[in-house]
Amino acid sequence: MDKKFQWNAWYFLLAFSLLLMFQGWWAERQAVEPIAYSEFLKLLNEGKLSELSINNQQISGKLLEPINNRSSFVTNRVDPALAEELSAAGAKFSAVRENTALSNLLSWLLPLVLIFAFWSFLFRRLTDKQGLGGLVSVGKSKAKVYVERDTGVTFDDVAGIDEAKAELEEIVSFLKDQPKYSRLGARIPKGILLVGPPGTGKTLVAKAVAGEAGVPFFSISGSEFVEMFVGVGAARVRDLFEQARQAAPCIIFIDELDALGKMRGVGAFGGNDEKEQTLNQLLAELDGFDPREGVVLLAATNRPEILDPALLRAGRFDRQIVVDRPDRKGRVAILKVHIKRVQTAADVDLDQVAGITPGFTGADLANLVNEAAILATRRSADKVAMDDFTRAVERIVAGAERRGRLLQPHEREVVAYHEMGHALVASSLPGMDPVHKVSIIPRSIGALGYTLQRPTDDRFLITFSELKNRMVVLLAGRAAEQLLFGEISTGAADDLAKVTDIARQIVTRFGMSADLGQAVLERQGNSFLGDNVIAMREKDYSEQTAREIDLAVRQLIDKAYRRAGEILQQRRADLDEGARLLLERETITPDDFPPLRPTAAPPTG
Repeated sequence: MDKKFQWNAWYFLLAFSLLLMFQGWWAERQAVEPIAYSEFLKLLNEGKLSELSINNQQISGKLLEPINNRSSFVTNRVDPALAEELSAAGAKFSAVRENTALSNLLSWLLPLVLIFAFWSFLFRRLTDKQGLGGLVSVGKSKAKVYVERDTGVTFDDVAGIDEAKAELEEIVSFLKDQPKYSRLGARIPKGILLVGPPGTGKTLVAKAVAGEAGVPFFSISGSEFVEMFVGVGAARVRDLFEQARQAAPCIIFIDELDALGKMRGVGAFGGNDEKEQTLNQLLAELDGFDPREGVVLLAATNRPEILDPALLRAGRFDRQIVVDRPDRKGRVAILKVHIKRVQTAADVDLDQVAGITPGFTGADLANLVNEAAILATRRSADKVAMDDFTRAVERIVAGAERRGRLLQPHEREVVAYHEMGHALVASSLPGMDPVHKVSIIPRSIGALGYTLQRPTDDRFLITFSELKNRMVVLLAGRAAEQLLFGEISTGAADDLAKVTDIARQIVTRFGMSADLGQAVLERQGNSFLGDNVIAMREKDYSEQTAREIDLAVRQLIDKAYRRAGEILQQRRADLDEGARLLLERETITPDDFPPLRPTAAPPTG
């Protein structure tokens, strides 16, 4: 609720209270001093009273002959029976009237206060739910202002994104020493857009820029600009930039820019949409403010593909900085930042931890360190060991163990041969990641077992033969079931989905099919949140080409399945021994079963 409105309400209550107090004082001043009830009875018996007025509590009237310069009287009534007894005894007595001024005041004031409090509470809940923040402040910006001591983040707290830090350090230099850059005509960039997958540290690095520059930091989410009333978002944009100009040099940070800057549509009602008006106001503000004022706009999004092109052009967002998932070296640097708050054992090798966490973001690694510390605490250890990190990775990737899920003996045997098939074929093919652990303990995500492989290096290019080998490894579990039991089960459903996706990308995206040539038949969506599985695939080829794609995909899958069966047939003894050991121990590593170590691929005939 607006502060000015609150003060006016308190002034009203104070004036009302003073009025009631003055009314009570005036009534008391005009009141006649009461006489004793025994004196009243004496005067009554003597016939000296007239014009009597009687109510439940008092008797008032006139005196025929003034007494002590008083011509009127008032007395408090006493119970007649008691008064008769007291008069017979010759006692002087009077009734004491209870002072009800305070109770009368409260009887008027308390209901008003309660009604006002209830109305204030109800109105505040309503405005908060609707995002109004008060009728008077409905157009005010909700940006939170941080100063250097409040952010508490510097570039020392940000690791694994060295390229992004290097570009942002230049912004800090602009803010600290503008004349240095302006001497050659350079101007500070108006807007910088941080794009990347969720959890890579976009918000963190924005706070680090403010912490390093020591300037005010206006932080707001894009969704806070959009309200139920048309024009409110645009008013908040104007108010935000006005505050920033007054606090310059400063940094404005808009998180989740896609909530505000989504691409404008074309239609009958396209120009009346609240989001579009808010976006138009943001575009106008970006064109209007002078870079020499020292206001820098930082924004972050993980959906750059849906942003309006007018927002991304030069002169508005001059730079786009990709904050991507860290590589192995970056993961080590991030782990060093988060490992400072936990006690670690001597056997913890951060390079090894980084090796088994490909694709992890900074947020994932922070969660990994926390999970490892929880596991170490659960077993009452003094320090976090390397085994805790390995188990934490398994928990994050495969889910928590569900030892209470009891499988039938035949099902456990099928799962054991399935997982051992994956592991043996992975150790037999060149270029595959080494097997780290094999387990048949059910997991919370629905997996009845898993084979964990540990990459030796981050890979950015994959050859055709390596893609085919990955398909062979994925199909080895089903091939092992077919080889041992003569039938297949539903346990390979996830493997089949991954194999089909790889085969289809080989044919349609990578141009690796000899029959279909180098043409790209399906394009990958430019999204950091993954492909939209709901949307229809773009299809700009004929039905005949579609049939050729289906045949080529099937041919690749069938060939990989046959090769997996051939490898397992040649390593049948290792398969039986490994499955028996897995049924006995439930979890094994290459140290427990040496045939899981990488070997040369056997001939395929």
